Amino acid sequence: MNVNYQPGQKIFWSGRSSNPDLGALYWCQKIDFIHVNDLNEDTKIDIALLGYVCDEGVKRNQGRIGASQGPKALRERLGKLAVHHNKHIADIGDVICVEHDMESCQIALSKAVSKLITQKIFPIVIGGGHDMAYGHFMGIWDAVKSTAKKRIGIINFDAHFDLRPVETTPNSGTPFNQIISELKKTNQSVDYFAIGIQQQSNTKQLFSIAASKQANYVFNYDCDTSVENLKTLKNRLIPFIKKNDYLYITIDLDAFSSAYAPGVSAPSPMGFTPFFLFKLLPFLFQTNKVITCDIAELNPTLDIDNSTANLAAILVDFIVGLK
Repeated sequence: MNVNYQPGQKIFWSGRSSNPDLGALYWCQKIDFIHVNDLNEDTKIDIALLGYVCDEGVKRNQGRIGASQGPKALRERLGKLAVHHNKHIADIGDVICVEHDMESCQIALSKAVSKLITQKIFPIVIGGGHDMAYGHFMGIWDAVKSTAKKRIGIINFDAHFDLRPVETTPNSGTPFNQIISELKKTNQSVDYFAIGIQQQSNTKQLFSIAASKQANYVFNYDCDTSVENLKTLKNRLIPFIKKNDYLYITIDLDAFSSAYAPGVSAPSPMGFTPFFLFKLLPFLFQTNKVITCDIAELNPTLDIDNSTANLAAILVDFIVGLK
């Protein structure tokens, strides 16, 4: 398999120094490092960070490359944040795309995610193009498909459906179509709910595909922090949540307004604010069904003053606090 693996390293985590008598005050002091091959039933960690160093899918989708540098940029910003949790968290490193072989990188990601879930460790995957969603989901599926509880609902915060059919090779615009098609081969199904969809960024064909796949979706116009809109959205999510055993949350940073997230391949001023997501995530995690999550499309080469990297890092910190 044409893919590289790089274990987590202290050199990628930097931040303020502080009095050691006060304990770990910053992420860079708190984070541990474990090789993926050393994970076993005796591993005492709660949450694992795993990088997906690949933007080949973005390139294939005619996007702007640079997201392969996302995991490194996120770690650099996360290391500087103050710690307010008591979770045991480990950086287990990166799966790295080699010679444009995105498919092997997805397989490596899938194997790592499956191993983490089997060991009851909560994965947070950082990318990297949104093509990682296919590998991520297949890792979840591998871990639960033989169990009594195996119905998975995907909640995708995204400006795009990413339901494009695979015409020549898979890319960052095809993962959820691939997932639905893959499960259909064994008469299984998956529920899909996209939040933040921008009509101007999705063709009529994609809306037709979404309808044919019975996808749920909410337009970006309805993604704000008003009590009324949040209540309406939660009421739509409740039956979706009830019918699934697990939730896989995937966050494409291009769902945010470019005022907050300029560092993505396809920025838009019409995305939602971070506060919308911070209001909704607690509701989802309180269900105790969230099995894993990821943050996609961080492109540091397009970022402005590390705004997008900081947002992604704060998201990771916020999610850890919810666990």
